[in-house]
Amino acid sequence: MRATLKQDPSEVRLIAMEIRSSNPVLNQKFWSNLTGVDRMTVEGSMKKIGFLLSLTILSALVSAVLCMNAVNNGNGGLYISVFMGIGFIGGFITAMVVLFVRPKNPAALMSLYALLEGAALGAMSLLFELTSYQGIAIQAIFGTMAITATMYVMYASRIIRPTPAFNKVIGGLVMSIMLLYLTSFVLGSFTSYDVPFLHSAGLIGIGLTAFILVVAALTLISDFGFIESGTRYGAPKNMEWYAAFGILMSLVWIYFETIRLLYKFNAYRD
Repeated sequence: MRATLKQDPSEVRLIAMEIRSSNPVLNQKFWSNLTGVDRMTVEGSMKKIGFLLSLTILSALVSAVLCMNAVNNGNGGLYISVFMGIGFIGGFITAMVVLFVRPKNPAALMSLYALLEGAALGAMSLLFELTSYQGIAIQAIFGTMAITATMYVMYASRIIRPTPAFNKVIGGLVMSIMLLYLTSFVLGSFTSYDVPFLHSAGLIGIGLTAFILVVAALTLISDFGFIESGTRYGAPKNMEWYAAFGILMSLVWIYFETIRLLYKFNAYRD
């Protein structure tokens, strides 16, 4: 028998208020039709997280292999630039489409995001391996896993809780950091200037990247809260995709900042 939702309008509004604080994709209009849909579950969310993460890893491996072959043939710089450019820019555009369109069947768009980000991360990882030191990508992977495990333990033990105030603060910091990176991209593309310290390997640059990494890690707390709240209040089944998408975006960001931090530490020592 299919599990269905049969809540009155007042209950629907309470659900929206409870879960919306953890995910900016949701709004009151999106929650206006909950009757007769399967419910969100932790198991279903985990399966979708595994699916999207598998796509990202597979895409990263293919990208790294193709770029490495290009390096051996003397075209490595071009391939790495193309994969990183298409991957990161395409992933950003796809994420914005998901954010503003809020599709009810988002699996295809989120799978595309996973493939694009994987391609970008694979090329970026190879670039750091070639320009910094061998093994930096593996260290970043284990660092990402350690950070994720730490955040889950802190969430499960209620050391950090995704309260509305917490989510607002983290959400504001995330938007500020994204604006910082967007400004850096525009300045770097069209002028000879850049955001001070964002890419430098000095103490201030290392501290800034470490701070950004902390913010990225804390977004996982909101993601975990979204899954718990959605399951408790019987959110629609497609919210599992949004939960998986949020986790994937956090993991991609944590890996990105972790490998940059390792690179800066190595450059500072040298």
